[in-house]
Amino acid sequence: MGNTDKFEMIANTYDTAERIHMAKVSSDAIRDYVLDAKKKNAIDFGCGTGLVGMNLLHEFQSMLFLDTSQNMIDQINQKISASHLQNVATLCFDFEKEEISDLRADYIFMAQVLLHIKDVEFVLSRLFDVLKEGGHLLIVDFDKNEKVVSDLVHNGFHQEELAEMMSKIGYKKIQSKTFYSGSKIFMGQDASMFILDSQK
Repeated sequence: MGNTDKFEMIANTYDTAERIHMAKVSSDAIRDYVLDAKKKNAIDFGCGTGLVGMNLLHEFQSMLFLDTSQNMIDQINQKISASHLQNVATLCFDFEKEEISDLRADYIFMAQVLLHIKDVEFVLSRLFDVLKEGGHLLIVDFDKNEKVVSDLVHNGFHQEELAEMMSKIGYKKIQSKTFYSGSKIFMGQDASMFILDSQK
């Protein structure tokens, strides 16, 4: 079963208490790096059911929820119409497969998304192109975890290695730190999460 099918199946039951908690932890961490963005636009990249982005709506002028799974996007569209949200859009799109030319953002954030992406460098350079000059890419993900063995996901990332790859792409002012540890939060293993901030 491919990643997309997997996410299509679980979309309806995705918002568990644990996911809601993890999304809050992630969005709080991202918020610390978002300064004076009331006139800026953001993309919640690989947004799932939009839990992280929904927590951050008021930081930005507008937000685009972007995911490869139509079911996930449908879930967000339901939330948007139920809450009569303005300045919010959704897009079902796969950067790994398709090209998009006219998309631009001041902020892109991705929370626990990178670990699902096969070709990390490729997608990060695509996102670099989407960022406006001076724009920020914020990554929240798991620190490298040798206990996690999986064909479906990367077992986390070394912050230094990720920063090195990103500076080769052209990202600047890269800073990162571990900000959260929890029990059984990564494929049933205890793990820690980092946040990385970078600029174009």
